[in-house]
Amino acid sequence: MTALTRRTATASAASAGAVVSSSRRLFAFGLVCSIVLLIFAGAQVKSHNAGLAEPDWPLGYGKVWPSMVGGVFHEHGHRALASLIGLATVILAVWTVRTDPRSWARRLSVVVLGMVCLQGLLGGLTVWFLLPSWLSASHGTLAQAFLCVAAWLAYAFSREWAAASSGDLGRLEAVDDPDGKATSRALSAGVLAVIVVFIQLILGAWMRHTEAGLAVAFFPLSAAGEVLPEFIDERVIIHMAHRGFAFVAACAVWRLCVVAGSARSALQRHGTVLALVILVQGLLGAMVIWQGRSPFVTSLHVTNGALVLLLTWLLMLRLWLRTREGSTS
Repeated sequence: MTALTRRTATASAASAGAVVSSSRRLFAFGLVCSIVLLIFAGAQVKSHNAGLAEPDWPLGYGKVWPSMVGGVFHEHGHRALASLIGLATVILAVWTVRTDPRSWARRLSVVVLGMVCLQGLLGGLTVWFLLPSWLSASHGTLAQAFLCVAAWLAYAFSREWAAASSGDLGRLEAVDDPDGKATSRALSAGVLAVIVVFIQLILGAWMRHTEAGLAVAFFPLSAAGEVLPEFIDERVIIHMAHRGFAFVAACAVWRLCVVAGSARSALQRHGTVLALVILVQGLLGAMVIWQGRSPFVTSLHVTNGALVLLLTWLLMLRLWLRTREGSTS
């Protein structure tokens, strides 16, 4: 390494370390956690059939804060939390645009802001148009995408990202993939897993909003040992598409966990946690059927599905970062 290269690397390290304050890093982390909570709150709205508990929007029965009784508790609670997250997103975007020297990070913060605005608009439209299935499913799907992009922004504020940008990450981790080929293969597995999981979540949203959650009311087999009910209609097809594709998603994620941990030992813990979360997701899916679509269990299933996507997405980003180390500042 030449003296110029060393000075450039040192300057890059200093710049990367100064990019993000600990307060902005914690704020972004809190925003991501809040979005996960918002997904649970939104799932509770659907699980309790409270989507039209307030027939108007953005107010509730003409009030900023209506009586929080019955379905209004779930619907207005969801709206209130969404408003707070929208405000937090505005703060984070302005904070990033004003203080972050990385142009791509500033643009990404604006994208996150645009997504939360669109999400709020879709939420209002679902009420105005009386909960059409396609619009409600789109609202739920965009929430998952918003979570991923917000998590990407938060990860860009992390110390790991700064270390990779300055070229220090390779020196801090065990060098178990010197030529980077295993990491590149794991990254390909990560991209595939993210796509498959996102498709599975779309199928899940479509199933919920077409009331097909109990179209097949047994799991894994009926009392007579049958895989399918006697009468098959559109709702059964939607339900079984979600149920069958869950196996594809699980295989894709488990493969990612194995190859990521093999390529980079520093990612083994992440892979282990992700594998456990997808096992929990399968159990929750079965419990939804066994308990006749209990509102709380169903909402947990939706939220845990978001966690599967989030952890898969972050693992893919961590792999990508290692293939691009030194060129992400």
